Amino acid sequence: MPHAKPTDLPNAGGGRWPSAKDHFYSAQWGDLEVGYTATESSRDCTDLYRVAGLPGGVCTCPHYGYVLEGSITAVYPNTDWSEETVGPGEVYFFPAGHVLKYSEATKHLEFNPAYALQQLMDAIQRVSESLPRSG
Repeated sequence: MPHAKPTDLPNAGGGRWPSAKDHFYSAQWGDLEVGYTATESSRDCTDLYRVAGLPGGVCTCPHYGYVLEGSITAVYPNTDWSEETVGPGEVYFFPAGHVLKYSEATKHLEFNPAYALQQLMDAIQRVSESLPRSG
């Protein structure tokens, strides 16, 4: 049976999503994608989801997780759902249809439906590959 420390999970999903290098570590275990995310600063994913062409400009993957450090706010555009913020030591479930916002450096561990996360990450990777490269 697979097991690992979060920081020992494969970087960028084992190379599947190079744009996530050094801040997203994940592996598929059965029907789940186990992922560890470390943001270095604040981040609002609103524009990312829109540019990635996700339906409605929202994340289509439900997330089940645990915040180790920092905090995550989930907002639910075009719904009557209240935004929610989770912090260190809290477990969470964010259903599909959210936008994630990080107000500070954050570390969290997630267990996501593999297919849904792969569709999300593949869309983000395609956008990353279409951007002009500097250098």
